[in-house]
Amino acid sequence: MTTQTATSKKLNEHGKAHPAMKTPPIVSEKEWEAARQQLLVKEKALTHARDALAAERRRMPWMTVEKRYEFDGPKGKVSLLDLFEGRRQLVVYRAFFEPGVFGWPEHACRGCSLGADQVSHLAHLNARDTTLAWASRAPQADIVRLKARMGWKMPWYTMTDSFDRDFGVDQWHGHNAFIRDGDKVFRTYFINGRGDEAMGTVWSYLDMTALGRQETWESSPEGYPQTEPYKWWNWNDNYNAEPTPHPLWVDILTDPVGAAIRRRDAEAKADPSLAEAEEAEIAELQAGDSGNQGA
Repeated sequence: MTTQTATSKKLNEHGKAHPAMKTPPIVSEKEWEAARQQLLVKEKALTHARDALAAERRRMPWMTVEKRYEFDGPKGKVSLLDLFEGRRQLVVYRAFFEPGVFGWPEHACRGCSLGADQVSHLAHLNARDTTLAWASRAPQADIVRLKARMGWKMPWYTMTDSFDRDFGVDQWHGHNAFIRDGDKVFRTYFINGRGDEAMGTVWSYLDMTALGRQETWESSPEGYPQTEPYKWWNWNDNYNAEPTPHPLWVDILTDPVGAAIRRRDAEAKADPSLAEAEEAEIAELQAGDSGNQGA
């Protein structure tokens, strides 16, 4: 093991000096892997703790939304119920884009804009009966202009009443989660502050909702909708064309090694030169499969 004290100042590609840093030790591959395995124990504990927290969210009491909120949308006036777009769950992010916000009218708040750049493709969220919507006080014409300029695709509405004040986002950004039962709407959870840093993936949105990821491994109250994990995944342009899992995709998930062997045999018949590469891939799969048991 080589001990590093501090790196000397060097000019980077832009001609600026890197500050001296006290870096970690330089070790062998075996020592590096041992250190990684030690940290992996803590990472798995963190993952399990995050899963347990999401399970507690699914058991949070619901709050009835009594007031009839109204928004301006691209096609005119809409209600909070309309924001669900017919789905069962809704996550609303309060973004700051309005007069008085730094960057107006060319830009939204820098933090909100950074968050907007992280929003994943909404088809996957929609496939779990959940809608994401953004809301600001800027007029729709400005929102439409901004979305086109920045390449953002999420539904984005204009608040016209006390929605932001009533749900704790009049002074600061935040995500509110809702669920509906017919025409009745309930507030189920709220994330703001540094909690917003983790938002953007389909998993982060689903984990804050009342129904969660809706997968069988989750700890959820009795009767909650759940399906097998992974099998509902699809290409973002294929959910409507193929709403049920494709048999080949299920085969890969259920028996990855067997699926690889069957694919190898089929491809080898078509092109014998592929056999060697396929053998190496299968060996790697088998090694990984045995190493993941009990993880």
